[in-house]
Amino acid sequence: MNSQQSFRSIVANLATPARQCLRRRFHSATPLQARPSPKHKSVKAEDMGLVTARDNQPKTVAAQRKGPPRVDEDNLANPETLKPYSEEDKRRLRKIYTPEQIASIEAGEEAIDPDDLADQAVMRDDTMGLKYFDDLSKINPVVDKPVRAPEENYDPNLRFKTEDELLDDYVEFFQNSSGEPDELDWEKFNDTRRLTVGKEEAERNPRSYLSPELPVIEGLAKHVQTEEIDPGTRRLMRQTGYTKIDILKFRTKKLVSHRVVNQTRMGKQMRYYVLVVAGNGKGLLGIGEGKSLEIADATKMARLAAIRKMVPIPRYEERTIFGFVKGKVCGTEVELFSRTPGNRLASVLQGFGIRCSQYIYEICKCAGLSDLAARVYRSRNPMNTIKATMKALLSQQIPEDVARARGKKLVDVRRVYYAGNV
Repeated sequence: MNSQQSFRSIVANLATPARQCLRRRFHSATPLQARPSPKHKSVKAEDMGLVTARDNQPKTVAAQRKGPPRVDEDNLANPETLKPYSEEDKRRLRKIYTPEQIASIEAGEEAIDPDDLADQAVMRDDTMGLKYFDDLSKINPVVDKPVRAPEENYDPNLRFKTEDELLDDYVEFFQNSSGEPDELDWEKFNDTRRLTVGKEEAERNPRSYLSPELPVIEGLAKHVQTEEIDPGTRRLMRQTGYTKIDILKFRTKKLVSHRVVNQTRMGKQMRYYVLVVAGNGKGLLGIGEGKSLEIADATKMARLAAIRKMVPIPRYEERTIFGFVKGKVCGTEVELFSRTPGNRLASVLQGFGIRCSQYIYEICKCAGLSDLAARVYRSRNPMNTIKATMKALLSQQIPEDVARARGKKLVDVRRVYYAGNV
């Protein structure tokens, strides 16, 4: 009995008409019951007879052909399809446009050839037609001839302004300004001021024979995977001013790496210690230390620290040091000796070279030293040897500074006697 009543209630609910859902109105305007019909009916090119409909073509042709529909040459620019405005059309236009606008519309249609209307936006079918869509009204800097400035813009007497001429421009700017110039006045002054003396066209739009830059194609740029800069390298670039290319060009060498253990109340904490030396091979040298749970992180930390701590190293003739220097760290003592470059009159230049331990050798390679001898006394701990060598290189006495401190004038006798051929 209950099942029959439930079935009847379901049937009754389906039979009753659905009540209209009342919605809250947020404005006083009458809601639209249906979408308004357009005032002007859309006219298709197929209805005008200008093109052949795709439905009339065979399925094999329609499947092979892509792009715009084919032009019907028999009905192309047919006077029956391109008729002038009738009186009924003009009466409708008067309700929307002013007489001046209607006159301009009629003048524009008279100036346009009907052949152009029927021929536009249509792919050509002849052998010289393009196989792709392209806007020929724009210049493509890759295939088209680049637009260059005229040759009249070239000025052979063009030169930069001197400091006095630039100062006169600022004085004239303050004299012409009524009061204190604001930010907008400064921007206008920077945009309009001249930095050169000569033709203005030669500075604003100079004649250049360089090829234009290649454009960035958005479709291909999405597939190019650019390597992101890690936060440590970005911080180093901000602190030192080096670019990413400069950092990659530096010579770095990992000299020391071992495991260290720190005994705490939580037990033995194991980490990796790494010491790295870095330089540009032209007088800059730095050492950095890093410690982390992973050896890769410790190496990266030490490498960035070495580049950050690079300092200039004095070099004599860009090959060796100034005389004899010493350095001592803890129980390690290092002595560095300058050496001659060798026989320059021989067919092959044979220098003295770098005769020292492997740690000092890598330091000299990073600093750009090619002729040097070294000795290590007492302890030969690698970390202390590297730090003592760095301390010795920074403790050099440059002859010019010594002569200036003594109040003397320094003359390089070797360069004077051999006329600079030393």
